[in-house]
Amino acid sequence: MWIFGYGSLVWRPEMSFEECRPSFIDGWTRRFWQGSTDHRGVPEAPGRVVTLLRKPGERCWGMAYRIADSDLHSVLEQLDFREKGGYERRRVHVRFADAVAGGTAGLVYIATPANPNYLGPAPLADIVRQVRGSSGPSGDNLEYVQRLAASLAAIGARDDHVFEIAAALGEGR
Repeated sequence: MWIFGYGSLVWRPEMSFEECRPSFIDGWTRRFWQGSTDHRGVPEAPGRVVTLLRKPGERCWGMAYRIADSDLHSVLEQLDFREKGGYERRRVHVRFADAVAGGTAGLVYIATPANPNYLGPAPLADIVRQVRGSSGPSGDNLEYVQRLAASLAAIGARDDHVFEIAAALGEGR
């Protein structure tokens, strides 16, 4: 089984895996539209973390992790707990950066507008202000954005939304 990570799983998987590969899923786009009250914020000051939205023609880059059959149950329990703040598992088709065609079935965690922590879209300045002012048990929200942007750049992935927010945070907006 493959798990596709597009947020903190890109740089901090914290799970047992046999292999990881830069990968992507088509028809999805990443957005900082999910509130984090348990990792990068608290209930009184939620952070902003990423979720996925269906968008034909888009491609979301991340990392795919191959999980051994013997570890699958414990890894999914661990991820279900980690992603408990509004995320649900979905099946997706994962494609690898180094493969010409094909791909494999995988799982991804997505936060939908139906969950209570969903924040939705906001102007860039509001997202930046919220990220700057949020911190939680897993660290500063600013670190989350910076690590995600750096990790995507390291695998040669492009994500205008992530990079625009990271740049605005770096410029002190």
